[in-house]
Amino acid sequence: MSKIKSWVVPEAGAAFELQELDAGPLGSDEVEVKVEYCGICHSDLSVKNNDWGNSQYPAVLGHEVIGRVVAVGDHAKGLKIGQRVGVGWTADSCMHCSECLSGHHQFCGESKATIIGHRGGFAETVRSHWAWAIPLPENLEPSTAGPLLCGGITVFQPFLAYGNVKSTSNVGVVGIGGLGHMAVKFAEAWGCEVTAFTSSPSKTEEAKALGADRVVSSRDSDAIAEMASTLDLLITTVNVPLDWAALINTLKPKGRMHVVGAVLEPIPVAAFQLIMGQREISGSPTGSPTDIAKMLEFAARHDIQPQTEDFPMSKINEAFEHLEAGKARYRIVLKADF
Repeated sequence: MSKIKSWVVPEAGAAFELQELDAGPLGSDEVEVKVEYCGICHSDLSVKNNDWGNSQYPAVLGHEVIGRVVAVGDHAKGLKIGQRVGVGWTADSCMHCSECLSGHHQFCGESKATIIGHRGGFAETVRSHWAWAIPLPENLEPSTAGPLLCGGITVFQPFLAYGNVKSTSNVGVVGIGGLGHMAVKFAEAWGCEVTAFTSSPSKTEEAKALGADRVVSSRDSDAIAEMASTLDLLITTVNVPLDWAALINTLKPKGRMHVVGAVLEPIPVAAFQLIMGQREISGSPTGSPTDIAKMLEFAARHDIQPQTEDFPMSKINEAFEHLEAGKARYRIVLKADF
């Protein structure tokens, strides 16, 4: 039996505790990855506190993993010992349903989240199906690449999913935080004109430095109204209620508001706002293995790196306090120091 040192949440809301857990035998389709770095996502905090009601304890969180393959199962394909890979939100899918066979693995009814009912990356090693361990392009910095595996693909997905996002499109991003700052970078690199919506005046210059052409207060309905019918795509990354009617009105005819922030309250929509402009509202989770690989290649080609703060993994409780206090600029990455 192999023992793996892991940072464990014993129950909802509890602090992390360092424990040794029995890893059990490696599955034939699995790979084992020695963790070098693991980002902290707000979803880790939500699962830690059971905000969504589906957490399973004891829990080993962490789903923005960068590391090297140290073991491969008998049926694992395309990976070799020593190869640097990333493991994101999904650790496994069935590989035989219509969703998997059509390249939409993220919708598989049997997919397994890396941190729910599965041991994540706040540990010495993490395991996943070989297809979900994505090779990392050599020119991506491993110490900052982790957040691309979840937050990055989440905001990149609307660029892949809808073919009408052109280099001439006008794109808005609501919320300049862990997700939104990467969305601004992707949109700018895509060639779009970018409008950042933020509730923090202090982020105005930061948003422009990230690639935004203009910055609008997300709490100022009058300022939002001045943007009426100007945006082809509006990506909302926030998890708090806003003036949704005003934001929808920023869309051009045939424009789309795409929701990736897990706002728990219903979003009110007036039918005529959609009908008269043939506007659309959509949402998406992360992406398939091929989508993630495309996103990583795009990031490598355009030198897109998340803006990160670094903590040793041994300071994991302090890092989560920093995140929960809203102080992160903009993602936190833990360096394994077992």
